[in-house]
Amino acid sequence: MRIILQRVSRASVSIGGEMHSSIGHGLMVLVGVEQGDTEADALWLAAKTAALRIFPDGEGVMNRSVLDAGGEILAVSQFTLTASTRKGNRPSYIRAAAHDLATPLYQLYCDELSRITSRTTRQGVFGADMQVELINDGPVTIMIDSRLRE
Repeated sequence: MRIILQRVSRASVSIGGEMHSSIGHGLMVLVGVEQGDTEADALWLAAKTAALRIFPDGEGVMNRSVLDAGGEILAVSQFTLTASTRKGNRPSYIRAAAHDLATPLYQLYCDELSRITSRTTRQGVFGADMQVELINDGPVTIMIDSRLRE
């Protein structure tokens, strides 16, 4: 699984022109699921997301997690994170997990984040055409791949 974390002042997801989910200060997370990903990947990424220290402390040093900062989380599925651009200029998505694997792993990631943070993880709609709006705070944007475990 691959995720892109963005520290945000606010973020929202609209579908068909209607607001679906929104958060204030916190994390906007884009979630891509690849073939071969497992529940262990989803659980590891959820723990990493909740504990990552990318919010400023009283001295302005990124030393606080989303939990410490009292932030919210919005997670949106995004199969394009699995893109390969190795050949030519048209991205290939052959590594993307099929719906029957990707949906439960995305949901497990969201559910585990909610459990760890004791706050509802807001979500987009898996497979929907979504419009995502956010104000990146910092900007702080980090990519994490569960296969690399960095």
